[in-house]
Amino acid sequence: MAFDDRRVASIISRVTGRIEEGRVSQWDYVRRGQPILTIYSPDFMTAEAEYLQAQAAGPALANGGTDSAQFAHAMVEAARRKLELLGITPDQIAAIKTAAPSFVMRAPISGNIVQNQALRGAAVNAGDVLYAVGTLDQVWITADIYEDDLARVRVGQRLEAVTTAYPDAVFHGLVDRISPNVDSNTHTVQLRCAVQNPDFKLKPQMLARVRIVVPTGQVLIVPREALVFAGDDYFAYIDAGDDRVERRKVVIGS
Repeated sequence: MAFDDRRVASIISRVTGRIEEGRVSQWDYVRRGQPILTIYSPDFMTAEAEYLQAQAAGPALANGGTDSAQFAHAMVEAARRKLELLGITPDQIAAIKTAAPSFVMRAPISGNIVQNQALRGAAVNAGDVLYAVGTLDQVWITADIYEDDLARVRVGQRLEAVTTAYPDAVFHGLVDRISPNVDSNTHTVQLRCAVQNPDFKLKPQMLARVRIVVPTGQVLIVPREALVFAGDDYFAYIDAGDDRVERRKVVIGS
């Protein structure tokens, strides 16, 4: 069992600087937009100063004609784009009044802090991973099936999962992916199952037993005693009517 990697976000530093304050710890639950870290970097102050200067110069340039107005607009947009590339949201940009070297980073998604590399006072470089946030409302279960059963399984098929931790609870999900490889030692194929986890009971690295709901279709069932094995084939005796009995070759299923 593992996190759905489509529901995990890495929070990285986009500047060189120093961590002033870490507001969350390992395994804390955070909500999207919640402040999680304060980082100090002159890069923020420089970008904010450029944005404020572009805004202040705009009205004066706009009076110089159409070309000057377009140039003033381009300056403001370029300064705004630089702030966005540093991870500053539009709401935070709109609130800038003075240039400051400290910036509050916020959680990009709701979930648990599954990795914490942010230590107060530590120096950081652009590209350093500070946190990883993962949500558990849906998890992945990797299950193995024998290749003999592969033809009966398809993507999107419903499944049920039971864990040793919660033997009386049944978790529902779908077959999300089927591995293109077959294990040559066990002749099994791995399935990636997306399982709903509304109460967050399922945790990464848990063990689970998966039952896939397979449509059986319509089949003819006969007593085992009605079959006769002769040579390499099975036969059954059929009432053909008019007091006649016919012997017919049959194929049995699993």
